[in-house]
Amino acid sequence: MSSLSDLLGQVRATNPDLAANLEREIKNRTRRQRQFGLVFEEHRPEAVELPSRPVRKGDKVRVLPPRGETKKGDQTLWRVQRIARADGTAHLAEVDGEREAEAALADLVVVAEFRDHMYPGLVETGRVERGGDKPFHTVINAENFHALEMLTYTHRHKVDCIYIDPPYNTGAKDWKYNNDYVASDDDYRHSKWLSFMERRLQVARELLNPEDSVLIVTIDEKEYLRLGMLLEQVFPQARMQMVSTVINPKGSHRAGGFARSDEYVFFLFFGASQPAPMPLSSEWKVVQDSRALGLRWADLLRTADGSTRAARPNMFYPVFIRLAGDGPVFVSVGEPFYGADLTAVEAPEDSVAIWPIKADGSQGRWQIGADTLRDLITKGYVRIGRWRESKTTLTYLKAGEQAKVEDGRFPVQGRRADGSVLVDASEYSASFVPTSQWRISSHNAEQGGTNLLKSIMGDKRFPFPKSLYAVEDALRFLIKKNPDAVVLDFFSGSGTTAHAVMRLNKQDGGRRQCISVTNNEVSAEEQKGLRKQGLRPGDPEWEQWGICDYVTKPRVTAAITGKTPAGDPIKGDYKFTDEFPMADGFEENAAYFTLTYESPLMVRQDLAFERIAPLLWMRAGSRGRVITKVPAQGWDVAEAYGVLTKVDRAALFADAVTEAGVGTVYVVTDDERRYQAVCALLPEDVTPVRLYESYLTNFEINTGGRTGA
Repeated sequence: MSSLSDLLGQVRATNPDLAANLEREIKNRTRRQRQFGLVFEEHRPEAVELPSRPVRKGDKVRVLPPRGETKKGDQTLWRVQRIARADGTAHLAEVDGEREAEAALADLVVVAEFRDHMYPGLVETGRVERGGDKPFHTVINAENFHALEMLTYTHRHKVDCIYIDPPYNTGAKDWKYNNDYVASDDDYRHSKWLSFMERRLQVARELLNPEDSVLIVTIDEKEYLRLGMLLEQVFPQARMQMVSTVINPKGSHRAGGFARSDEYVFFLFFGASQPAPMPLSSEWKVVQDSRALGLRWADLLRTADGSTRAARPNMFYPVFIRLAGDGPVFVSVGEPFYGADLTAVEAPEDSVAIWPIKADGSQGRWQIGADTLRDLITKGYVRIGRWRESKTTLTYLKAGEQAKVEDGRFPVQGRRADGSVLVDASEYSASFVPTSQWRISSHNAEQGGTNLLKSIMGDKRFPFPKSLYAVEDALRFLIKKNPDAVVLDFFSGSGTTAHAVMRLNKQDGGRRQCISVTNNEVSAEEQKGLRKQGLRPGDPEWEQWGICDYVTKPRVTAAITGKTPAGDPIKGDYKFTDEFPMADGFEENAAYFTLTYESPLMVRQDLAFERIAPLLWMRAGSRGRVITKVPAQGWDVAEAYGVLTKVDRAALFADAVTEAGVGTVYVVTDDERRYQAVCALLPEDVTPVRLYESYLTNFEINTGGRTGA
């Protein structure tokens, strides 16, 4: 249908009436074919240009426009037939045609289509270490679909939480489809966005731990309806809920409508995952049940199901109280009464009987039996309300509230006249799960996002960063209980998710790690100026302005070191849940990588080990050093894993693995019997992986998702 859209655009330019009639007929026919559920137009599989990738024989390429040209170049796909290194030219054959051509290698850019096999590697571009033996956070400069495919080798079913803030499809040239920015007047921008999202979510599904994990996706009103249906379609096994959260109290102008102040957060829970009650900062009180801020006294009179006298006759009994000088006090608790005439029960002298009578005058029952009530009165866990004679109310502490008193969360300061406990609630921080409406001051994207990023990064700008505290709070409910959680953000932008994970680690000493994936895209406006200067993607002078190099990596580094990219201490303090100077930084580690595209032949011949090595390190937990080169002895053991390239040294290798206590080893061999022999020497708790068989098989299976929508 995208090709039909292109053709309609051509017709519309010369004959608008004919174009309108054709468009109407196409819509009528597709409407009659519509299926139940979310249906969207099919589009050509995505393709991405790889300007940093050297051109090889057999590659698909495009010919770039001349330097200084700002218009879009020829989008024809060519196949490289041969390369003449002497004069720097390549002979090309049209992929979907019969034409042939020659072009300078310097004017070619490699193109990867998403339906093609890809064999990824990683090149490290820097690191910062302040966290001792903690796992490393990783930042990967890559097209996120290909990075997700890479992670199917390193993290299949190992990710505990995915948090993404995808492009909102506003029409403001904030994302590309097939190397083109998608504008507001694109007839198929919604279906392109759904195709774009579906492919990535389908791969992300393979990464989530099915036993206990969560997917968190933020969106605004432009696509939330389609996104909700897409999520249900891709993840039918998940339990989904949507939260509305205020990010701009001032409101963002919407022509002809209400100003937008909120956005939406989809939570998809897998397996045992669910939000856990948390003690939160005071600003959450506005969305918290006020009764949870102190000790919660429950009505003794039952009002829920089974609240009638007939349901539990043994819980229909009188409680006798009297009015003393300091207020009402307990006298005694009567026995269950099975008669009809309540006046037949005689109250002790100067006391009145309190019966479980409902507001409508019908006979109900108490929550607990008479013996239990007597015991709770003795302990001070039953309280008398304002004196109203026989209509005086009674409340008590249920088991959970009793535990809060007994474990010291509510220290007992004394007792009231009725014997009930008086407690100190001044130091108590209530744990709770909030409602689905969040109006939290720290979630303001201007204060917690734009202004905070300015404090850290100085003049470096990033459009519409999320509030650090909003991301932190969204994660807290799901991964606070897991101090070793693996978090993935494959639309990481400025790196807010990694920053939030570091804050959570500081609060409880956790060892959580975040994998951040972002490309090095330059904004549409900046591209024009750079092209006029004769620059192209891949040039160092161009790449320095890309998101990953210009914002993401510097922000993560600054957060850890406590210093701005200029080397100055960051001014200001973190607020809310954990307040401390930003200049203190974090005791964390981070490593930065760029995705590479390897030749499977080079991999099979063990000629790409240095670029495959970071994948092995990530698969083993991203701890300690990366084994980038195996020494002459034929094996090496790092903090988290080991590599064996000479199987005749297996006995020595196994001894070293046992001594180091590593959990993963990689054995390079094409011989299955020798591989099994090595495995027999290893400790039972070690996971062996055969190279390069496991790597090649993984990526030969991956085909880039659906070829259609």
